[in-house]
Amino acid sequence: MRMTAILLSGACLLPAMAAAAVSSQQPETTSSSVAPDTAMATATATAMPAATSQDQSDGAPDTMRHAMTNADVLDAVEDELLVDRRVPSRHVTVQFVDGIVTLTGTVDNLVAKERAARIAETVKGVQSVVNRITVQPIETRTGAELRGDVVHALAVDPATESYEVDVSATDDGQVTLQGEVDSWAEQHLAGLVTKGVAGVTALQNNIEVRPSAMRPDAEIAADIRGRIDWSTLVDGALVTVDVDDGAVNLTGTVGSAAEKRQAGLLAWTSGVRTVDTDGLTVSRWARDPDLREKKYVNKPDGEVQQAVENALLLDPRVNSQRVDASVDHGLVTLRGTVTSPSAAEAARTDARHTVGVGSVRDHLKVEPASARSDAAIASDVRDAIGRNAFLDRQDVTVTAINGTAYLYGTVDSYLEKVEAERAASHVRGVAEVANELVVRQPAWMGYDPYVDDASIYDYPWYTWAPAHSWTPDHEIQDDIESQLWWSPFVDSDEVTVTVDDGVARLTGTVDSWSEYNAATDNAFEGGAVWVDNDLVVDVG
Repeated sequence: MRMTAILLSGACLLPAMAAAAVSSQQPETTSSSVAPDTAMATATATAMPAATSQDQSDGAPDTMRHAMTNADVLDAVEDELLVDRRVPSRHVTVQFVDGIVTLTGTVDNLVAKERAARIAETVKGVQSVVNRITVQPIETRTGAELRGDVVHALAVDPATESYEVDVSATDDGQVTLQGEVDSWAEQHLAGLVTKGVAGVTALQNNIEVRPSAMRPDAEIAADIRGRIDWSTLVDGALVTVDVDDGAVNLTGTVGSAAEKRQAGLLAWTSGVRTVDTDGLTVSRWARDPDLREKKYVNKPDGEVQQAVENALLLDPRVNSQRVDASVDHGLVTLRGTVTSPSAAEAARTDARHTVGVGSVRDHLKVEPASARSDAAIASDVRDAIGRNAFLDRQDVTVTAINGTAYLYGTVDSYLEKVEAERAASHVRGVAEVANELVVRQPAWMGYDPYVDDASIYDYPWYTWAPAHSWTPDHEIQDDIESQLWWSPFVDSDEVTVTVDDGVARLTGTVDSWSEYNAATDNAFEGGAVWVDNDLVVDVG
């Protein structure tokens, strides 16, 4: 067998398809190897040595120069869970010892369980996460009812409707998928659709991937190296890619547990049989700006365009559709035709996660692949909202006119409004969603590219009016600077924070759109009533 190793090559290939649970090579999940889906949705679970005091404090603002204790990191993880509206943090217990977070407790859906682990991975000092949260749905479903919901969800989604997937489900909510698809990305997408169905407590994704052709190990390694190099979600300067007969082994160092998970996901490309990330060590110093210089040098527009187009080609939500990307000094313009609003959303996300992209302009047109009656569309949208894991007992009225789904009623938060729109946008035949839902409790809703599938800021109706702050400005500023320091995705030394009457202004320079958004969220989490983000995205 031939072993191929690549370190720091400049291949211009595929960047990332976003976020998913991390698991073992087998669906049951053991340590930190990566597979498409997992029955227990356990994230990384391999113990590593705790970071040293010097490692934890280097590069921190003066107010934060101290060694991170277990209690410090524990508080930071609990704070992140507390501000997330998708995870009922009062029912989740966090333990942290020597770099390893252990989550226990109960949530009412599988998506929330996996989200809790991804949130914990985004905290500085976390090296791995053991997810022992139990899923207890609010309403029990029989296996037959749950199977019907999953089959319907896969059938009405434009991206998965053609998949040949058999579904079985038990009365305790465990779902098994079987069948064949053309790629790991398609297998993974089928799993995501299934996990979003209310009542699913665990997923066994046994869908087989039928590769179109065998690929040499060197070609696979170059593909993975390029995907890591072009993804804004991984600083992979210290990552080595080894491939032996289709088995991928990633070794080296990354700056966060979230990046470790993402690197594993990027490794799942055509021809790969298994992925092992046990050899990736998480150390905060790997986010050193000097190590990132080669990644964020000026990229020719033609190379950035090719990287974006490769990312779109890899994504099964987009790859079969007519999407063109043009690049002008970091501005990506997407043109063409897609069959659903969800495909347009996926295309925007793929482009944003590409190195060299400063902003994205969406000129895509949505034209459903086949005409459906408005009555059928409205019925399927109602069903999609009804089975959504986050929309239990929400009062939503649906009508459809000429392919536009209109949503009316009242929901508790922006979370429910977003989920209702996303549920509708994934229904076959929907060309547009007119979201007229009224939010009872408007509140800031953040976006983290390591946690969220799409950005809240893309929705034209999203506004969050600033309110008067009763917290002194200097306290808000201190809290924001602390949030920035705790984030492994923002170079806090390059961001200046000022606060006036609760409104935070951020100035300085960041390397990517992902870092820009992360800084915005950190400011809100620090107590800002509004954020004026004047950070410059310097793509080279």
